[in-house]
Amino acid sequence: MFEKLGHYLFKHRKGAVVLFVVGILVAGGFGSLAFSRLDSAGYSDPNSDSYKVYQYLNDELKLSDPAVVVVVDSGSIDVSDPGVAQKGLALEKKIAQEEGVSKTLSYWSSGGEATLKSSDGKAAYIIVYGDSDPFSAEGQKLGELFQKNYDGSSDGLTLYAGGAAVVGHAITEKISEDLKIAELISIPLTFILLTIVFGALAASAMPLIVGVAAILGAFFILYLFTMFTSVSIYALNLTTGMGLGLGIDYALLMVNRFREELHRGKSVEDSIVTTMGSAGKTVFYSGMTVLVTLLSLTFFPLPFLKSFGYAGVSVVALAVVGAIVGLPAILALMGSKIDKGVVRRSAITPKEDGRWAQTARLVMKRPVAAVVLSLVILGVMAAPITNIKFSQGDSRMLPATNKAAIATALQAERFPGQTGNPIEIIIRDGSDKLEAINAYAAEVAKVSGIVAVLPPETIGSDVRVVAYQAMLPRTPDSQALIHNVRNVDAPAGTLVGGVAADYTDSQDGIARTLPWALGWVILSVLVLIFVFTGSIILPIKAVLLNFLSLGATMGALTWVFINGNLQWLIGSFTVTGTLDTSIVILIAVVVFGLSMDYELFLLSRIREEHLSGKSNVESVAVGLQRSARIITAAALLLGVVFASFITSGVTSIKTMGFGVALAVILDATIVRGLLVPALMRLFGERNWWAPKWMQRFTLHH
Repeated sequence: MFEKLGHYLFKHRKGAVVLFVVGILVAGGFGSLAFSRLDSAGYSDPNSDSYKVYQYLNDELKLSDPAVVVVVDSGSIDVSDPGVAQKGLALEKKIAQEEGVSKTLSYWSSGGEATLKSSDGKAAYIIVYGDSDPFSAEGQKLGELFQKNYDGSSDGLTLYAGGAAVVGHAITEKISEDLKIAELISIPLTFILLTIVFGALAASAMPLIVGVAAILGAFFILYLFTMFTSVSIYALNLTTGMGLGLGIDYALLMVNRFREELHRGKSVEDSIVTTMGSAGKTVFYSGMTVLVTLLSLTFFPLPFLKSFGYAGVSVVALAVVGAIVGLPAILALMGSKIDKGVVRRSAITPKEDGRWAQTARLVMKRPVAAVVLSLVILGVMAAPITNIKFSQGDSRMLPATNKAAIATALQAERFPGQTGNPIEIIIRDGSDKLEAINAYAAEVAKVSGIVAVLPPETIGSDVRVVAYQAMLPRTPDSQALIHNVRNVDAPAGTLVGGVAADYTDSQDGIARTLPWALGWVILSVLVLIFVFTGSIILPIKAVLLNFLSLGATMGALTWVFINGNLQWLIGSFTVTGTLDTSIVILIAVVVFGLSMDYELFLLSRIREEHLSGKSNVESVAVGLQRSARIITAAALLLGVVFASFITSGVTSIKTMGFGVALAVILDATIVRGLLVPALMRLFGERNWWAPKWMQRFTLHH
């Protein structure tokens, strides 16, 4: 199939290139429209109790979660002072008239509600409700308005704008700014490194063409997704990183093999056909392993993670199409001109027996020692994982100097509870159970971490109870609190919601989904590698090695971001003692997929040499020599792309950049350079074993 596609692309190379270029331009034009339609996507589980409460508040009470919380600081004067009260009420009246504001509540308009006043009495809240979800694009526009107009000095008062909409806007804005900086760093540096790796300017441009095409195409698909569902702005980082990374990976493999065949004296057409039948086939199956891995993100209930699944699957599919359709057509047009603009002649003609082959032979002479050494290194790196703890992203992801982060920190320091993030309890059909509900509310007030419970409010046949907790809502402590609240004997029809409950349900939803997602990834990858290699040993070994590499990466993330190390290298960040659950899952999925990418690159060439009649040792040595240079170069370049995200001021993006960069470099060196050849030597010919009845399901090379 791949050889036939190679012949077709060679014969129709001009038309294929024209279609490819037109496709890029169209995708880029429409894809740019996606940027204004992206938001935070949300962390809610649509099937949870907290989401039912959210819908009830929106549908029945026309009341969403507070969009903005404005802290009004009166300086040295108590906020109950008549002069301060007058200014506060005037400010609230002005806020209520802003477009997008549906309702306001303040210390002064509530008649002096204690929970809306700071512990020292010198500051008070103005709670602002919006017409739309605080996490939506419209909600974040409201956040932008408040951060611009209601953060600073006003009529002798000092204002601090916080809340979901403001924090969401601040994160979105910061990510957009940081993405531009990352691209300015990564793209020129990537091209320089590509020039060194390929040794020629013409060849160096190929990975960027494939990568940019995949990115622009993915932006277009994300734009289509925004018409039907919410898509997170965070997905832009994954799209950019994976697009450039996979463009580099696949183009390296394709161009390297094309040049190799040309240097053997084959015609351009024969070189294209051979490249498609070998490297093209590898790219396709490698892409499928990455695609099915990233597809697992769509299993999770959180729209935030689903967004990454949409982005990941899109950019991988388009990177594969670009590498096995667009790139071969370009190579067919260029022919030997692919070596134009020589800057490093030694890189143009790969050595048959170089350092990587010598390394492989050395490792295979002492395979047990190599395995032990590798496991010790990975084990030491993985050790800190015992301290890993999870939470969810909040304002602490932002730089401490950010206005939204300052406002949120001020709320936690000066106010007795999370008034802007209440626990909402709805008892359906509870109006005839007020005695039982009062008793229930009294028990909720006794739960450790609850600072106040307001009197039950009857709404038709339903009853609403509002409680305030002491801790930030998206933390392990708040999760434990919600579980304790839900353990209190409650009247029938009781639903516990609010931000803390939303976080708890999202974490619980992730925990429930994780085994299914993990099962899908493992089973899919095992099947794909088996079909590709014809072995049942190699897929199992590949999965186990990937988990070793992943464990080492998670240990390193714990040591850096939970223990607060290496800030001198990667930049300052707020140490929260936790990792963002969604980001950790994303890193794990991306790393697992890319590791399988490199595994297939290596196994493909080893198998090719083995089928040509070479011994197991020579197959590994030659295969490693032919592919390890590509894998190492690809990992280095991909590491550069993701490492550029470390410059971000948003901790979750910094975490993703550091984690993926470390993982791919670790995988391409210790795992592929030491563990794989050592284990291939220990298993010998058993590497290629499979029961006869299973062999008919494998790919015939």
